[in-house]
Amino acid sequence: MPSISTRLFLILVMTTGLVWLSAVVWIFLSTRAEVERVLDARLMEAGRMVSSLIVSQDIKVDADQPLGAELPARPNLSYERQLSCQIWSLQGVLIGRSGGAPDQELAEHADGFSQTMINGESWRVYAITNADLGVRVLIGDNLTIRDGLVNDVIRGLLLPVLLILPALAGLIWLSVRRGLAPLNNIARDLEGRRASDLSPIKGVETAKEIVPVLDSLNGLFARVTRLRERERNFIAFAAHELRTPLAGLKTQAQVALASDERAIRDQALRQIMVGVDRTGRLVRQLLDMSAIEAREPAERRGAVKAGTVLSSLARELADPARKVTIEIAPGLDALELEIEPELFTLAARNLMENAVNHSPEGGVVRCHMAVEGEEQCIVIEDDGPGIAADELPKVTERFFRGRNKAPIGSGLGLAIVELALGRSGWRLRLQNRVAGGLSAIIAYAPASRAAGAS
Repeated sequence: MPSISTRLFLILVMTTGLVWLSAVVWIFLSTRAEVERVLDARLMEAGRMVSSLIVSQDIKVDADQPLGAELPARPNLSYERQLSCQIWSLQGVLIGRSGGAPDQELAEHADGFSQTMINGESWRVYAITNADLGVRVLIGDNLTIRDGLVNDVIRGLLLPVLLILPALAGLIWLSVRRGLAPLNNIARDLEGRRASDLSPIKGVETAKEIVPVLDSLNGLFARVTRLRERERNFIAFAAHELRTPLAGLKTQAQVALASDERAIRDQALRQIMVGVDRTGRLVRQLLDMSAIEAREPAERRGAVKAGTVLSSLARELADPARKVTIEIAPGLDALELEIEPELFTLAARNLMENAVNHSPEGGVVRCHMAVEGEEQCIVIEDDGPGIAADELPKVTERFFRGRNKAPIGSGLGLAIVELALGRSGWRLRLQNRVAGGLSAIIAYAPASRAAGAS
């Protein structure tokens, strides 16, 4: 694909050439019409002049004597020397003619203008009849001469054009290069940067039409910078969170190997199992978050039967060892949500895991339906310690773990829930229960749907 400068140059040159060509055609047609009008007037004037000279006897004619007339000398003008004059009697006898005029009658018609062909040449003829004297005056103009006059005018116009067009093309090329200089400056600035340099482009003189592009490019740099910063923080936190349980696993394994007492070894192995569960959950959550962030928002959202999904998760996540049960309200079986099934399942899983992990022994996690305005929402609540009021705005941040953290948690669950719901146009709202524990509410948010799809 040609460069912008080449395309602009070709477009401007072709447009300019087309304008010039149209002007030449228009000038040619208008000049030809004007020349024909002027020369026809000259023919008429010459015919009337010869007729008046015959009447005044300045030209003596004898209708019975062929070539007896003496025509007056013509002015020494290039065009007038090309006019041909004939005087014919009404009986068809050539009485007189000018030098160079053909012997054949220029016109065989009544008075006025006509066009005839003589010896293969076209003539424009004006005829005037003097019935009193019995003569007809014919003034003819060879059309080849007329075309030559018009062509001379056009050549006079085209010659400057042919000389000017190369200079004009050069000026257009310089103007295009000059106009695109700001883009070249931006390109040089970007070409000289390091791959890690995402600072805004500043100090570049540019046209106002390019300013929106520059602002968008700087905005992209800012978003990429924030994304890279989040990725660095994510990797740092993930490495830290993985390092802690792995170190604990190694320590407990060393304790189990070094001890001869069965009780100590059993306790160490139980701690290893807890560490493996925590590490496995952390790895799964890291993979889930990465998958959500890499996923493009779907144009069409599916439908989910909330009760079916929550019942399946309840059977999977209940903790018989701590006697924590999960209750699903019967009304959820009929509730159908317009949300991505995978994202809803992911969000519900993390909320129910958090609720189970923070519930006391023998606690109950309740899932039921509530109504907010005209929208139905899902509430998952537990009997745990809840979240401190000053920590509520922060709990959805990645790797944030509050004062009432669970031993197996990693600080990613609520962040995954918020991200998954946001991608489907839903939102998460957390609030402490008066009776103790936490309520996690999954609610539809039309405003966040557009944000999630952006």
